[in-house]
Amino acid sequence: MIARRQFLAAAGAGALGTLSTLGASGQAGGPYRALVVVFLDGGNDGHNMLVPTDGAYNDYQASRANLSLSRASLAGLQGTAAGHSFGLHPALAPLVPLYDQRRLAFIANVGPLAVPCTARQVLDNAVALPPFLLAHPEQVAVQQGWLASPDNDSSGWAGRGLEMLPSELRHPRAALSTGNQRTLVLGRRTPPALLAQGMDLWGNGTLLDPSGEHVQDLTRMSSGQFASVYQNDYAQQLGRALKDSAAIAQVFQRASPPQGNFGTDTLSQELRSVAMAMPVFKAMGLRRQSFLVTWGAFDTHAEQRGPGPVTQDTQLPPVARALAAFDAANIAAGLGDDVVTLVMTDFGRTLRPSSGGGSEHAWGNHWMLFGGPVAGGTVHGTFPTLTLGGPDDGDPDRGGRFVPTTATDQVASTLMQWMGLPATSVLDVFPNLSQFAQRQLPLLRA
Repeated sequence: MIARRQFLAAAGAGALGTLSTLGASGQAGGPYRALVVVFLDGGNDGHNMLVPTDGAYNDYQASRANLSLSRASLAGLQGTAAGHSFGLHPALAPLVPLYDQRRLAFIANVGPLAVPCTARQVLDNAVALPPFLLAHPEQVAVQQGWLASPDNDSSGWAGRGLEMLPSELRHPRAALSTGNQRTLVLGRRTPPALLAQGMDLWGNGTLLDPSGEHVQDLTRMSSGQFASVYQNDYAQQLGRALKDSAAIAQVFQRASPPQGNFGTDTLSQELRSVAMAMPVFKAMGLRRQSFLVTWGAFDTHAEQRGPGPVTQDTQLPPVARALAAFDAANIAAGLGDDVVTLVMTDFGRTLRPSSGGGSEHAWGNHWMLFGGPVAGGTVHGTFPTLTLGGPDDGDPDRGGRFVPTTATDQVASTLMQWMGLPATSVLDVFPNLSQFAQRQLPLLRA
């Protein structure tokens, strides 16, 4: 009998999609490019991640009050960008060398937009707004590409974009997620695959030995024809799960441990798995892939600062360690110029603290982008004025909910065009960009 854990794994893997056998559909030759998205779940507070250290620090300190970081504690960044000098949250100090090497950039005040707009237009109700602003599950989906109207398209921007690449760049294993979150890499026709180690272990057998009695029993169950439509559907799902699990298990069987100082936390281990798998996928002849890694509990309405288990101060150290280790592993594997990693989150948080020592849901936020192709060592976009009720505050209660000056779709479109999405297909993947004159940003090296 299949243990409950294996039964649930079968259902989950089947829902995540179908993989063909190793080696099939791979296109030999040509460059390999991978987009890795690290999604910090809950709404990471960008105001305490990237902090101005010039005169604007005084506005930051006055507005943030008990949430503010001391200027002396910040990990300073070289030079000026977006009109300011900057420092990082001290926990992000391991990322300063990447910035200095111009492998890391920040994108200021990013968020979903239906049309380009100003805070004044938002306050005057003069423009269309994205759906479900400030709502957690909906904003996760919107940031990752859900088109709520008019067709309620539940696919994600990376999944749609991968489906529209030229045929020589497409592959059944192009879209992968390391966990249950999958909107970003869900295509309109193509579900993503689950990337995890240990997927070969099913009950008393291993899918790496298909001749084993237990695996043979599972194979017969998955290939049977039944009178009941429910039994047939289950058999098909089981068959897909077996095929998926076996293919991914073979990837990890061929993989070597990556270099890089990865921690033992879940984020580090999931990025370690991605770093292990990418060289094997490249050797198989795959040319384009997108990976989604989701981690964190950044909904810091209270106790955002301090040593608690889910404060931002506690969660940022493993983020910095994992990202630095991931970049080092990619460089060591010869993929340093082949991988771009985007670090994004649900939404921004209010500049004004909440009564519980945290911050509330907001809109625009600061993101990170790193890798060899990145135009790094700078802050892209327009950094907001950090005053409550100031020119960028779209909150009628003057809470510091900044209206984005860069659209999520503009960032995503830039990255998918780097992956090979034809300019003629951009509006099919990002229909909201029909309202924007600029559909590609200078985030990457020419």
